[in-house]
Order: sequence, then structure tokens, then C-alpha cells
Amino acid sequence: MCATVLAVDFGTSNSAAAMLEAGAVRRIPIETGAETLPTAVFFPAENGAMRIGSEAGKALIDGEEGRYMRALKSILGTTLFHETRWVGGKRRSLAEIVTAFLAVVKQRAEAQTGQDFSHVLSGRPVHFHSADPERDARAEADLRGCYEAAGFTEIRFLFEPEAAAHAANPDEREDALGLILDIGGGTSDFSLFRRNGSKTEILASHGIRLGGTDFDQEISMNHVMPLLGHGGLLRRSFGEGLLPVPNAIYRDLSNWASIPFLYVRETERAVEDLLRHAVESEKIGRLQDVITEQLGHELAFAVERGKIAANRESAAARIDLGFIDPALSARITPGSLNAALSGFREKLRTAIMETFLLAQIPPNRVDSLVLVGGSSLMRLVSDEAREICPGATLRRSDAFTAVVDGLALASAEAFSA
Repeated sequence: MCATVLAVDFGTSNSAAAMLEAGAVRRIPIETGAETLPTAVFFPAENGAMRIGSEAGKALIDGEEGRYMRALKSILGTTLFHETRWVGGKRRSLAEIVTAFLAVVKQRAEAQTGQDFSHVLSGRPVHFHSADPERDARAEADLRGCYEAAGFTEIRFLFEPEAAAHAANPDEREDALGLILDIGGGTSDFSLFRRNGSKTEILASHGIRLGGTDFDQEISMNHVMPLLGHGGLLRRSFGEGLLPVPNAIYRDLSNWASIPFLYVRETERAVEDLLRHAVESEKIGRLQDVITEQLGHELAFAVERGKIAANRESAAARIDLGFIDPALSARITPGSLNAALSGFREKLRTAIMETFLLAQIPPNRVDSLVLVGGSSLMRLVSDEAREICPGATLRRSDAFTAVVDGLALASAEAFSA
């Protein structure tokens, strides 16, 4: 039975697959030469075959005409997930697109292993949506439906930080306590656990809807969007005085999930109206170029690269915006990065402390802090964790594969009942 279970970490930014083989984790390269792939799709403009992962990103970078989409997981549990839109020459829903992505993952895993995977153990965040149990349940139902439509007949879920706990290497001392900090693209999840021999005991799990895409959005709003007119002023159509430029387009343009939905005539008309009334028309003109030339994802990738550089404490980091204007860039420093993300520190701290409250265990009892997920590499995460648990050892797990490894290790037990 275990050999037929596919472990899938369907992430906001990256995905991975694995299986348990002879008691050991076997990661399955569902993208050539890589153990993970970007959770992204590209649909050519006129009915071409869907591309996923790095191939989708390459099509975007190469300037192929079509629709690029990323961060689809963040739409689970919303009405938008089942609405149809014109994508790649036909009307499709996001549910159909996620299903197609998972179907390719299944097909590639089967081709790589020679197995027929009818069973899947999928990771899921502790909460898809913070403080909204109804939407949270709907999100899992949405994802379950996609797995079913992709060809799986038995589907089970495990909280992502609990999966990571199965793969963690905590303090070797008997009864040592570990805290998983799984900071992904869309959610931050925490599990307090104890390892008893080969057994992993989960003491409490908690999570909030906050992740790397939120970090990117705030960095973009603080560093890039002012160069496109955000924070500027508009002249009134009638009468004297000035009005602030509305925020809505900028918020959507800085959000991975909402970028594709800006490329409609309604948005173009709204930007044209802004341009007619703008005090700083050059900046709004850049916004118009981004919308009409569909440069939103290139902008988001540039912000992501700048974030990584500044997080490495590069004082000379810049967000290169040459694809909008050859001379355009935005300076980003460790200090400006910290300022942009300062509002998230209290949310992270509160969520971590709530995990300890759920377990009724004080933070000073923790022996190991285990960082998981791409966004756990951000300094604000390790800084907050160290401040809460100053006596704990900080351990960096395999950021992008810890969850899928743990899912594979837990797969036999998940389907034993």
C-alpha cells in the first residue's frame, strides 16, 4: 500500500512530490533535474498546451503571448476559484487549472517511478484562511475536488508543519521539544512537537494566512509602486483641489494571485482616467505601460530578487525595473526591507505565542527551532524566533523539501486506518 501513495506538497510558490520506498524517502523529480518546481502555469494565447513550473516562467521571460499564473493556492476557498475566465483561448476556472497542474504532477510521478498512484497524501496549511473556519473547510474541499478530478481515488491531508516535524532532526536528548516554523509563500504554520525514538508526537499546531507573497506585496508597495504613481495626486474633473491616487490597482498589481485579472479593458480604462488627471503623468504613464504590456509578473519577479538581495544584507541591492524604463530601478537596503516588513513581526510573534498557549508549554522549554519553507530564510523570522526562545538551537531544515519528505514518511501511517 505504501508504495502506491504519492506525497504531494502543493505549495503557493513551489511544489514537490515524493514516495516511501523501502522505508526511505524517494523524492520524485517532476521537473527535469530538480526536486521541486515552481507552482506556476502558462497558457499560450491560442490553444497551445499548458506549461508548468520553470517552463511556464521561461515562456513569460521569453515574451511569448499568453497567460502566466502563480500563487493559485491562495485562491482556494474563495468564490473566485470557481469563476470562469478567458484563458488560453477558452473559458476556464481556477479549479480546472489547479486540476490540470495536479494531473501533470501525477503523470510525471508515475512516469518516473513506474507506479500507478491512486492514493495521495497532500500537505495543507493549518489554516488556509485565518479565523474563518467556513472558508477554511471550503478551501480543503476545493483542493480535494481538484485531486479527485486529477485522477486520485483516495485523498488524505496532513498539516504541513506536522509533516515537517516527521522529517526534522531535533535535539537528540530524550523528550527534547522542537518548534517547526514553516513560513511558505502564502501561510505561516507552526507545530510544537516531541520526538520519542522513531515516533513524532505533535503537541500543538497553529497557523495564519501570512507568507512570502505578503512580504513581496509590502516591499513592492513601499519601493516600486511610488515609481508608478502610488501616493501621488490627481486633479479634480470639476472644481479646485487635489485627490489622492486610489490604491486598489497598486494592491492588485503587487499581489501574485491577482495580477492576471488586471489585464482587462476595465483596468485599462481606469488607468487612462488616472493619466488624464495625474499631477505626475510620467509615473502614471509607467503604470499604463505595465498594464497594457502585461508586465506585472516581470515586476513581481524583480521585487522578489530585490528582497532576496537585501535579506542577504546587500547595501547595494536594487530592484531592476529596466523592462519598464531602461534607467528605472528602486534602491532596497536591509533597513528599508525591515521597515517595509515591520508590520508583520507582531503577527508572527502572536502566532508563535498562540502555539505555545495551545500546548500549554512555555517557550523556554523548547530545545530546537526548525525553520522550514522558502520564506523562513527571511531574517525577521529567525530574529523573532530567537527572541521568543533565546535558549533554543536554530536549525535550518531543507527549506523546500522538508514538508514533502515528512509527507512521504507519514504516508504509510496515514493510510493504515
